[in-house]
Amino acid sequence: MYGGNSMSIFTESQLEESIVQLLIDKGYQHILGENITNREITDVILKDDLRSYLSTRYAEDDITGEEVEFLIRELESLDGAMLYDSNRKFIRWLQDGYKLTRFDRSQKDILIQFVDFTDLKRNTFKVVNQLQILENYTPYRIPDALIYINGLPLVVFEFKSTSREEATIFDAYEQITVRYKRDIPSLFVYNALCVISDGVNSKMGSFFAPYEYFYAWRKVTGDEAIESEGIKSLITMIDGLLAQDRLLDVIKDFIFFPDDSKKDEKIVCRYPQYFAATKLYKNIYTAMRPGGDGKGGTYFGATGSGKSYAMLYLTRLLMRSPKFANPTIVLITDRVDLDDQLTDQFVKAKKFFGDENITNVENRRELKSLLGARESGGVFLTTIHKFTEDAGLLSNRSNIICIS
Repeated sequence: MYGGNSMSIFTESQLEESIVQLLIDKGYQHILGENITNREITDVILKDDLRSYLSTRYAEDDITGEEVEFLIRELESLDGAMLYDSNRKFIRWLQDGYKLTRFDRSQKDILIQFVDFTDLKRNTFKVVNQLQILENYTPYRIPDALIYINGLPLVVFEFKSTSREEATIFDAYEQITVRYKRDIPSLFVYNALCVISDGVNSKMGSFFAPYEYFYAWRKVTGDEAIESEGIKSLITMIDGLLAQDRLLDVIKDFIFFPDDSKKDEKIVCRYPQYFAATKLYKNIYTAMRPGGDGKGGTYFGATGSGKSYAMLYLTRLLMRSPKFANPTIVLITDRVDLDDQLTDQFVKAKKFFGDENITNVENRRELKSLLGARESGGVFLTTIHKFTEDAGLLSNRSNIICIS
């Protein structure tokens, strides 16, 4: 592989080796699938890793071996035949925790985090390639590479070679979403996101997303003036998305399932949305009174950049953060159609936010009444023309997000 944007010729195995090495350089342990012990070919969870994590992480809670095995059985009970519902349930357990009722009822319940989002070092990160998986009595499948965290297969990679004219990155997408879905669906019960690459083009997205919603990850810090292209974009994806701390950020707060959807809809953030939400969150926290000036900042996003989802992710960060102590969120748009769009998205995000109070406000008087009746909490959506006559209405509120 060569730097720059020039076309490089390499085989799929060379691409696989290169990406595995890049992940090793990022601190991932590497293991060949054939070298994993104590595993059946039908297993997609690395149970020894998961047992070790749970036993160590909850040792101070006196978690028992029986309770650990129960948790593993709960995960394995998620049905690949009902893939969307199973993945949605799993991701919610992953993001917000699983409440374990103790076998000894005299002990307090434990909120189990299958990934430790507060202490990176408590987790086991592995990149596994050439892992044979057998399901549904079909010939076994071998995904090109998998990222396992604490024994859970959270990222699936599929590669295609630029040396074969008939092979394209779209073929990698179809390999995952058509053939793997048909033959090894249980793998995707535990999937957070998918990565496809031919070395020159590299994209990530949700397993349930159409191909056109797979995107490159073109920045590492969000401050770069120029977006990465070509082979450099592959390295940027590794450094910017798959660095261990960044990957945990994305898994925890940037994968969204609507509470109610007529289709299999799972939204994974694009890099502009991630950087917009995280930078605004940090600015808002820094600007909090009395130490700050109360001005959280301004974000300019181009048309079609996904500002509404950036605000959805920002709202989760604010609502779920103990630093903000149940803030009130007021979203103000400048157009009725955008107000309708946001209302539809946010009403379906109550579980994502952890707040049932999502209200579209019809007029200034109603907004004033609703805000006056509560000290904090809730998400309120409106358009700017509904309350511009009363500028003091929002002066003492925690957070205001304006979108246009």
